[in-house]
Amino acid sequence: MKVYLVGGAVRDQLLELPYKERDWVVVGATPEEMLAQGYRRADRDFPVFLHPQSGEEYALARTEVKAAPGYKGFELSYGPEVTLEQDLLRRDLTINALAMDESGRVIDVCEGQKDLQAGLLRHITPAFSEDPLRLLRIARFAAKLGCWGFRVAHGTHALMKRMATTVELETLSAERFLKEMSRAMGEPQPWRFFEVLQRCGALQKLLPEVAEVMDRESAGHGVQTAGVMVSALKRIVPVSDDPLIRAAVALFFSAQKQPDLAAWLEKIRLDKRSGQLLSDLLQLSSVQTDDMSGERLFDLVSQLKPRQQPQRYEELLLAAEALWPEPMALLKPRLSAARQVLLAPLPEQLTASKLQGKALGEAIRRWRLDYLQQLEAPLNKS
Repeated sequence: MKVYLVGGAVRDQLLELPYKERDWVVVGATPEEMLAQGYRRADRDFPVFLHPQSGEEYALARTEVKAAPGYKGFELSYGPEVTLEQDLLRRDLTINALAMDESGRVIDVCEGQKDLQAGLLRHITPAFSEDPLRLLRIARFAAKLGCWGFRVAHGTHALMKRMATTVELETLSAERFLKEMSRAMGEPQPWRFFEVLQRCGALQKLLPEVAEVMDRESAGHGVQTAGVMVSALKRIVPVSDDPLIRAAVALFFSAQKQPDLAAWLEKIRLDKRSGQLLSDLLQLSSVQTDDMSGERLFDLVSQLKPRQQPQRYEELLLAAEALWPEPMALLKPRLSAARQVLLAPLPEQLTASKLQGKALGEAIRRWRLDYLQQLEAPLNKS
């Protein structure tokens, strides 16, 4: 039995990048032998085991044969007879088909190191097209490695374009797309995830609302919203590494066009926190189009519940400044003033009054709006 470090950990070591997870391949062993050595099964359907001490995943070397539609439609073959080379050749990209033995020697059967040097995301065999999930993975790797000059190889791009026209793409669930998109949002250049999928034609089927926004710029019609979208993502990256905030920024221009935001969020399976941030951004966007009265801003900030949910307010500011840097320079002090009013302790004459219910609520609101007017007076002069 031989054990090899494989995949992303080897790739990132060679690129001198940090990595969090290590994956291992075991050659020459059976499931029974793994269990006898204290490993635990990690998956009912795949020959993957958890190390008894580290908890890391150790997979038996395997081959895969396409047997049914979709990214799960593969028949596996594994056992002591499957070689390391066979296991590596079933993988998606050459730079992910690298292994390292216990002595640190790199095993490279697909010229992955050459592609690392050239900065190429290149498929290994035509079998790449059998798994539609690989379209999302290569887009995510573009988001991860684009800042080091990595690009999709021409031949791989041509194959991706053909994949985007097949019914296989329709087998990808909204949940699976969201998972890969969320991971891409945490990478150094998240906008490349959308760009790669748009260029091969897959985004138009997987997330048509975003593709429509991006295609508008490609066609040169009207306001170049896609450029604004990418610019907003580029602005949010240095100030927030939170994938949920970045996702809300990326999806804002598409959300703007939805007559039923809740239904669209349910359709794309967006997480609750990003959905709430999108809703808050749309509310703030509508405030910018009216007279921006102090009362309207106050009501908006009140809905954010800055005392109970301070993170929600801070996330809105981060995302809004990425979307509208110039308007927010003027609006942020006014939002801050409204927040200050809501966090301020109530005066003693109100807390000691005998007012109750609706009457007390109206009195508190009047006091807060008067206080806000005082705070905004210097801002209005400037």
